[in-house]
Amino acid sequence: MNFNELLQDVVQKDTLASLRAVQPELTLCATIIAILLAKILIPAWKQSPFHLTVIGLATAMFVGFPWHGSAAAAVSTLAQPIFTASLVSDSFTTVVRFFLLTFAMLFAAFAEISTDGEDDRTEFYVLILGALVGMCLMISANHVLIVLLGVEMASVPCYVLAGLKRRQSKSSEAALKYAVFGAGAAGVMMFGLSLLAGGLGTAHLPAMAANLAKMIQGGISPQQITILSLGGLMVMVGVGFKLSAVPFHFWAPDVFEGATAEVAAFLSVASKAAALGLLMRLCSAFAFPADMYFHSPIGELLPQASLIAALAPVRQYIVAIVAVLAAVTCTFGNLAAYGQTNMKRLLAYSTIAHAGYMMMPVAAAVALIRVGSDGVSVDGARDAVASLVTYISIYLFMNLAAFAIVAFLRNATGSEEIADYAGLVRRSPGLTVCMAIVMFSLVGLPPLAGFQAKWVMFYSLIEAAHVCPALWALLSVGLLNTILSLFYYLRVVRVMALSPEPLYREAPTIPLTSMVGMYCGLLTAPMLLLFFALDRVLPWAHAAASTLF
Repeated sequence: MNFNELLQDVVQKDTLASLRAVQPELTLCATIIAILLAKILIPAWKQSPFHLTVIGLATAMFVGFPWHGSAAAAVSTLAQPIFTASLVSDSFTTVVRFFLLTFAMLFAAFAEISTDGEDDRTEFYVLILGALVGMCLMISANHVLIVLLGVEMASVPCYVLAGLKRRQSKSSEAALKYAVFGAGAAGVMMFGLSLLAGGLGTAHLPAMAANLAKMIQGGISPQQITILSLGGLMVMVGVGFKLSAVPFHFWAPDVFEGATAEVAAFLSVASKAAALGLLMRLCSAFAFPADMYFHSPIGELLPQASLIAALAPVRQYIVAIVAVLAAVTCTFGNLAAYGQTNMKRLLAYSTIAHAGYMMMPVAAAVALIRVGSDGVSVDGARDAVASLVTYISIYLFMNLAAFAIVAFLRNATGSEEIADYAGLVRRSPGLTVCMAIVMFSLVGLPPLAGFQAKWVMFYSLIEAAHVCPALWALLSVGLLNTILSLFYYLRVVRVMALSPEPLYREAPTIPLTSMVGMYCGLLTAPMLLLFFALDRVLPWAHAAASTLF
């Protein structure tokens, strides 16, 4: 075979298949170009960014999800390395990406309703779509360079989004703080990845795991352990920043307060989902290297069971780091939320607490990888990943609804202070009920979907605690924090329902029959329905987990 034939064979087998696998991302890029062209060619069409965004998102959802037959069965496909194994296309990517696109569709409608077409919003939608492309890369990353590229592509647009209200000093301060902290975290993460890549002799994530297993089998020196451990901690700095995990959370309350409620909603849901996807991808790559990773990237086929057994110290290290961060994060987030008087700051600390909750299944999944004489057991790990995906899908509706109601009340009252919600139940009872459902679902009370989300998560922790007894402490922390969170969520409902209406102003009247009311009802309904129909989500969640472990 001559060079031309070899090149043609590579293009046909790798590039074309890879392009088919990233059709949603390509669609988002095409949508960005279309929005910018519409701004130039038809400037009079002020609604073009919104309409083109919705069309682009709908197309990306259509081409990126197997709609034929049983959707859950269709996404349960083998992991496929694409673009010379720098990315991986699997069911986890497909499902999490679908949730991101679903959120983006609902978010676009929310942004359009809350701003009421006040301007053409070109920059806003372009930045949102650009960040989504980076988030899609994060959840499918299979190489160090793609990890860095995805994180930066997702982060830089968010820095700009936080400061879109250029005439407001709080917005500019939020953007500057976000950018400075983000640049520092990205630099630390880059250095950590360079330590791992240099110490393991490759930048390909699964090959790094394979080389690490071989080093452990052959005897690893204390110096190598120090370098690799330090590299892992530095990588967690970058991922922890995206998750706003303690102690990398300093930016979140100020950024959420300074940015608009619309931008805060995007950061609290989409950014968290992508960061959790990246964290799960990194942990699975180093804790459970799959068979397909050990062919071409390192030139040989290695026995899977022996590699996984050799990586036991790595799994213990991952479980310890993630569990400690999860416990500290949810505890600090819930305690700090108590003294907040601004609704966006309260939701910022709530977001921090929920980041801690959602890190718990990651620790459980890694702990539940069992290697015995009869082989490798990963059923428990898959259940833990499925619980995380389930939590993300329900969290999507809870947090988006919370920030949507905050934005709509801001438009009606001009305030985002909790005290200014007093007496709302008398003039807007429907909206008050929606807010109460959202708050109680965030706590995790039945019969709401938030209860189901926490139940499946805590159940995975119970299973993992039988393997790793230290996780009983993490489970106790999670349960205790769930009880503690009830009080500050309940305070919001108490002000809206029981506090008297102030004499100096009337509470806003927002009927459920209005566009705003119907949108809030649309987001609130899944919190009731999914409590009784969680089996609609679980097959997708298990399908997403099937290719990670």
